[in-house]
Amino acid sequence: MSRAIDRPLGLLRSFLVYRAIPWRSAQLRRFYRRFLPAGGLAFDVGAHAGNRVAAFRQLGARVVALEPQPDFVRLLGRRFGHDAQVALLPQALGRAPGQARLLASPRTPSVATLSTDFVRRAGAAPSFRRVRWEAGPLVPVTTLDALIATHGRPDFVKIDVEGFELEVLMGLSQPLPALSFEFVPAVRDVALGCIDRLEALAGPGRYRYAVSLGEQQRLLRPEGEGAGAMRDWLQALPAHAPSGDVHAWLMA
Repeated sequence: MSRAIDRPLGLLRSFLVYRAIPWRSAQLRRFYRRFLPAGGLAFDVGAHAGNRVAAFRQLGARVVALEPQPDFVRLLGRRFGHDAQVALLPQALGRAPGQARLLASPRTPSVATLSTDFVRRAGAAPSFRRVRWEAGPLVPVTTLDALIATHGRPDFVKIDVEGFELEVLMGLSQPLPALSFEFVPAVRDVALGCIDRLEALAGPGRYRYAVSLGEQQRLLRPEGEGAGAMRDWLQALPAHAPSGDVHAWLMA
């Protein structure tokens, strides 16, 4: 299949996976209600097709959405460009401002990354066997601290950046009320590093952690657990286990 066909088919696949399932919108609203108050502020880092942006807006939150892939920037602009409560930024996040080379897959555009290490290591896992990475454009990079200085302290941050999650958190210098970051078993050390970073920012024991798998929109342990138990769970995952998200929230 030619590259000219791969990209449109990849975008269509993303649309179908993230937007064409009728009940997913209600699932997302129910899931994120516990983290995001009405009138709150959410950062969507790796906004992709905008399904989380839509859910956050439906919950009454203001949203800052970051997406470095030009095709998805255009899609997000068509969908949310008229909404004054959504700030769309064609940028990536990292530990310092600058530029970085985007690595993307035309056939599976949901897995774009700035991490060459992720491409090398996750690419060997069965779940990424069909992904063919290509070097994309240089994209602007900012930091969570810079976003907070401009838009305010968020109530919730969703981070889905394919192995670059720890780099995003290294650009943060304060604890946040709640956030999520993706984990992939093939590179679980990234998620373990994210936990270490959050514990360093907030102080030991202040965050509770829980996992959601894939797109299931439910926490395996809704009451949460401490950092040690979360590390143990991640370390015990088989290499072929599904990916998901670690959710963290500050204790009152």
